[in-house]
Amino acid sequence: MQAFRKAAPPLLALLVIIAFWEWLVWFKGWPDYKMASPSDLWPAYQRYGHLFLTMGWDTLWRTVAGLLLAVLFGTFLGMIMGFSRIMREALYPILVGFNAIPKASVVPVIALIFVGQHDFNTILIAFMISFFPIAVSVSIGLSTLEPEYRDILRALGASRFTIFRKIALPKTLPEFFGALKVAVTLAFIGTNLMEIVEPHGRGLGALFDSGKINADYPLMFAVLLALAFLGIVLFYVVVVLEKIFAGWADRGQ
Repeated sequence: MQAFRKAAPPLLALLVIIAFWEWLVWFKGWPDYKMASPSDLWPAYQRYGHLFLTMGWDTLWRTVAGLLLAVLFGTFLGMIMGFSRIMREALYPILVGFNAIPKASVVPVIALIFVGQHDFNTILIAFMISFFPIAVSVSIGLSTLEPEYRDILRALGASRFTIFRKIALPKTLPEFFGALKVAVTLAFIGTNLMEIVEPHGRGLGALFDSGKINADYPLMFAVLLALAFLGIVLFYVVVVLEKIFAGWADRGQ
């Protein structure tokens, strides 16, 4: 019953959005080459079902790979910045400047530098666009750690890694998972950017580009919804992990 109560609001909201979308296209009298309606998408999924499965898998595994690298690097960088004020003051402006660069401008550069390395390029962009919020959240969590805990543990001979693992990591887990939820969506954006800019016939971005070239608007909208679905699935994977490792932070509000 509790699971139904949690699932009902988003499902109801989704049905309302789909119904409004269908009504809006009908009311405006838009043809499918201008605005596809939800009823136009199911034939596209039936016609290109095998492509959605294979290319969806290409997009998913490369996004997850880039996200895992972002978690490792972002956590490591956040530890350095969180434990050292000098490193935080030195690196934070650089990270802000790097994150301010539109990644759509970086994608062609990466594609030219690593010509033909399609998987590597896609994973790299997904990593580059998603590690920043993780690094910042870990850094803030560690930098706000009560100094009394550090002093006591250091007096007992604990290393910085031990302090991080025993005290700092549990404290930063709520912020970390909050940043990871943001990083999930950013990683999909990076993957899709590379798949569109550097077309090589793999991934949902390539399928979207094919629909654009052939003016197949139902296919394009179907790809967008498939990307949204994958993002939601990965988001809820993070939610489950959050409940497992940081469920104590949920106050049930």
